[in-house]
Amino acid sequence: MAREQHRHDISDRAWEKIKANTIGEKGTRGGNARDTRQFINGVFWILRTGAPWRDLPETYGNWKNVHRRFCRWRDKGIWEKILEA
Repeated sequence: MAREQHRHDISDRAWEKIKANTIGEKGTRGGNARDTRQFINGVFWILRTGAPWRDLPETYGNWKNVHRRFCRWRDKGIWEKILEA
């Protein structure tokens, strides 16, 4: 089942550059997540709109889970690695 693509979601090219620095995909340490790219797009949606986490559209996942994972990535320095990529 294909996921819905939004106009401002990260491009395939950008995803290829950053995906090696992410965690949570099948086969990586730290467990599996349903869709890491969807999660990143959700975080970017929050940053772009300035909306509160509770207003995150369901297409990006449950806002509590996305926020929790955002905080875990922040604490592990994952966002810095992505920005450097």
